[in-house]
Amino acid sequence: MRNPAQGKTIIGRAEWCQLPQLEIPAIKARVDSGAKTSALHAFNIQKFTRDGVDWVSFEVHPLQRSRAVSFRCEAPVADRRTVKSTSGVAEQRYVIKVPMVLGPQSWDIELTLTNRDSMGYRMLLGRGAMNKHILIDPSATLTLGRISDTQLAALYADRL
Repeated sequence: MRNPAQGKTIIGRAEWCQLPQLEIPAIKARVDSGAKTSALHAFNIQKFTRDGVDWVSFEVHPLQRSRAVSFRCEAPVADRRTVKSTSGVAEQRYVIKVPMVLGPQSWDIELTLTNRDSMGYRMLLGRGAMNKHILIDPSATLTLGRISDTQLAALYADRL
């Protein structure tokens, strides 16, 4: 839903988005305006150099509470930062910059890579990625549409 007065999309506390550069057609993100940076569930993270540029390869489980779908991704390293988790533990994380599709819009966001296996969502959408693009209605969820299990299976059919 667009807010014409502000030109921003109104989203709920969780939304489906896409990360096309990483070939992730659907991932449910927890929206967290208290978090500065966004995070993507990643494991087996390995830095390497390609044509003199630092890159990172990593594996992703894009679906909540499931390890059935797993695949390897690669992206140039945008930065490396110390990020404090909600429990207050500081961790060095690689940062990548990729386009994100959220509803009718697409823009580049920064994602830190970290193991979110114990978390409910495989992606956290922080305020840095939301700035200038969206407003949050904390009483709503999946305002931009739902994706059924059948649709998810079709989206990830080649990865199962």
